[in-house]
Amino acid sequence: MLRAITQSAIITMGSRNLCSNVNPSRLQGKVAVVTASTDGIGFAIAERLGREGAKVVVSSRKEQNVKKAVDQLKSAGLDVTGVKCHVANAADRKALFETAVKQYGGIDILVSNAAVNPEVGAVLDASEEAWDKIFDVNVKCSFLLAKEALPLIRQRKSGGSIVFVSSIAGFQPFSLLGAYSVSKTALFGLTKAASQDLAPENIRVNCIAPGIVRTKFAAALQDSETARATALEKIPMNRFAEPKEIAGVCAFLVSEDASYITGETIVASGGMSSRL
Repeated sequence: MLRAITQSAIITMGSRNLCSNVNPSRLQGKVAVVTASTDGIGFAIAERLGREGAKVVVSSRKEQNVKKAVDQLKSAGLDVTGVKCHVANAADRKALFETAVKQYGGIDILVSNAAVNPEVGAVLDASEEAWDKIFDVNVKCSFLLAKEALPLIRQRKSGGSIVFVSSIAGFQPFSLLGAYSVSKTALFGLTKAASQDLAPENIRVNCIAPGIVRTKFAAALQDSETARATALEKIPMNRFAEPKEIAGVCAFLVSEDASYITGETIVASGGMSSRL
């Protein structure tokens, strides 16, 4: 049963109002770890989960970014803590999860959001170095984060939720993001495989495939008028997403409103082509 809406937040974007319904008790008692969460989509997810009642651990590669994000979220009245974490560093990942356990007693939700794209170009033009780095961070580290979080989620004995943040490029590769696109396709497979294994334990694994979102990461697709016009031609809604719109999808997936959803990839792309 869908929970009653108890609070409404309005997101203003130019002349358009985007209504984001926030239920401040939907995630009450849950602890969420969100990687790459001091800016963009990750920050919006951390904020949304916090507003829905979760205790949130934010992280980033840079300590100063973590402090800034934590201060900002705490000033909004949210229960958050933060720790520096480069997801490719095993010691950092260990510290991330130890922080969640020490501060909040465990983990219920993992959102794996960290990604890199050090090089642009067609997939077969990618250098071996760039290919290795992209797959190390975007795929291998998503696997390792889930693997390392799993025992802690199991300890809670109340199910749990893992969400991988992929991309519409995983379905329809971007010509200049060849290797990145393939890495995002791999996350769909990871989601399917892990969800099958964990479903009997009521631990759900899902994926989000955002379209083009108004973030620093996607700035190259938005900064010039030519690039912007070319990108918008592919989006039937004729606008880029706001990070908070992706956060709303994540909040749904980790909540009991999605209690019978696992192994799925939710596309939030404004109508961009994805799959049949």
